[in-house]
Amino acid sequence: MSDSIKHECGIAFLRLRKPLQYYIDKYGTPTYAVNKMYLLMQKQHNRGQDGVGIANIKLDMEPGSRYISRYRTIDNQPIDDIFRKIGKKYKKLQKESEERYFDAEWLKQNAGFTGEVWLGHLRYGTHGKNNIESCHPFLRQNNWRSRNLVVAGNFNMTNLDELFDKLVELGQHPKDKVDTVTVMEKIGHFLDEENQTIFDKYNHTLKNYDITQLIEEELDLARVLERACKDFDGGYTMAGMVGHGAGFVARDPSGIRPAYYYANDEVVVIASEKPAIKTAFGCEYEDIREINPGHAMIVDKHGNYAQKQFIEPKEKKSCSFERIYFSRGTDPNIYRERRELGKLLIPKILKAIDSDLKNAVFSYIPNTAETSFLGMMNGIDQFLIDRRKDVVIDGKPTPDQLDELLSFRPRIEKLVLKDAKLRTFITDDEHRDDLVSHVYDTTYEVINKHKDTLVVIDDSIVRGTTLEKSILTLLDKLSPKKIVICSSAPQIRFPDCYGIDMSKMKEFVAFRAALALLEDKGMSYLLDEVYELCLTEEGVNGTENFVKKLYEPFTYEEVSAKVGEIIRPKGMKAELEVVFQTVDNLHKACPNHLGDWYFTGDYPTNGGNRVVNQAFVNFMKGVTVRAY
Repeated sequence: MSDSIKHECGIAFLRLRKPLQYYIDKYGTPTYAVNKMYLLMQKQHNRGQDGVGIANIKLDMEPGSRYISRYRTIDNQPIDDIFRKIGKKYKKLQKESEERYFDAEWLKQNAGFTGEVWLGHLRYGTHGKNNIESCHPFLRQNNWRSRNLVVAGNFNMTNLDELFDKLVELGQHPKDKVDTVTVMEKIGHFLDEENQTIFDKYNHTLKNYDITQLIEEELDLARVLERACKDFDGGYTMAGMVGHGAGFVARDPSGIRPAYYYANDEVVVIASEKPAIKTAFGCEYEDIREINPGHAMIVDKHGNYAQKQFIEPKEKKSCSFERIYFSRGTDPNIYRERRELGKLLIPKILKAIDSDLKNAVFSYIPNTAETSFLGMMNGIDQFLIDRRKDVVIDGKPTPDQLDELLSFRPRIEKLVLKDAKLRTFITDDEHRDDLVSHVYDTTYEVINKHKDTLVVIDDSIVRGTTLEKSILTLLDKLSPKKIVICSSAPQIRFPDCYGIDMSKMKEFVAFRAALALLEDKGMSYLLDEVYELCLTEEGVNGTENFVKKLYEPFTYEEVSAKVGEIIRPKGMKAELEVVFQTVDNLHKACPNHLGDWYFTGDYPTNGGNRVVNQAFVNFMKGVTVRAY
């Protein structure tokens, strides 16, 4: 993506199903779990740039022995920083006693991060400050082993105020008003109640120590989640560990956020992306399954696992934008989907270049658009095959004409290069433009001046800032006749509120285009009408997305054309056309991931409608804060 936006968080859960000594004996190292967690997290580092955290629980430790370990960091290389610290612990143990270094019980008694249950988190903050206290996993401590709770997740809640108020109603006094703490305390409250219910059941017949054992056996995490999550409105994959060794990963009822698992007789592993699991464990892709919406993967203290429903599933609306941009393209399904997105643009591209392939040069904006570029070129090849068939069958070409026809190849050049490791979102708005202008460079003397049309594909266009401030200016220096910018994603018209930091209306170039069209056509009065609707009970409660009405007077092509006018740099000489993917084609390419609220405004929860209405109210008021 040429526009830098905040990514999503990632999780990695690992449960060793056999005694620790088994892995030491089989694999010849005490660091089996550490190595696997490192791979799981490193292969998801695209999801964590603001911080990393990891927690570990040891099973069956005696009272008085520490059994929960946690590290968090906001270091520039957070994954390496975390595992370097863990590695030092193991090196210290090996130095103390080479022989005991391979004794699981000695290891567990003498160092942290030697346990059987692991939870890692990669943070890309969409809300809250970027400090170590904002890093997951969060820890809720208690002297009762089964009341200790470690929580991490990939989520945003749209109804934080409501959830906060419910905590107060329950008698709590929360120390902070952020969704991570609120979620943890809500789950923690019902975890406490579940513990108390079982305790009361046996209190008059057994000793406390015996009751503790029974609590850990009978604790029903699915029931805890059912009670805790019933009021959640948002997209979430929530992971947790309980002090006695049980764990869970729960997925929202619409399946907005991803969660995949793999299990064999040695491990249960859960992550946000399939390739991480594939790399770490070398399993077959078909053995990596998806956690169903509204279900949680529950792993008990003995390592037994099962998916259990904790909330009524809704129509599945897995995020399609995740497939277009955020997730790693090494997933075979995502790879095919991205190729298909590029291929489905061909009719629009041919129209934009008037089918003049001889004078067209194809390229892409690095790096995530490369796969859709391959699909686009595959589509061009198929078009040429079909054209050749028609000419050969109907035109009866001469040998020279046939030679020219068969030898023609579309021209491909690397025109846009990212030559500086600059992340433009780390600076303030005032200085971002200057950074943007220096991020990209171009290749000179490969274009026929004033004759060629450049066709450049990007995976998505959000703000259009980088196109306007850098890329189009660079490409125009090549003196082409025309530049066609293609987006493999549809027009991003509406904010996200489920885990990606796209929350302010004015940042979307498609929204700016709609505003300009309203002004051009003398329809700016619609802004006030929609504003008033957003303030009604339906708008405030999120029963309807009223912002859709601002786009209804215009065709898709009108909005695309206006986007082209907005991002066109001053002084640009070449013609410019912007081509966007259609929503119908998006669904063809990603048929199992129909979450398209960014593009259509069809949010899977009322909280989504509430957020988009509030985002527009904020815009009208000139307020620049998030709408959630």
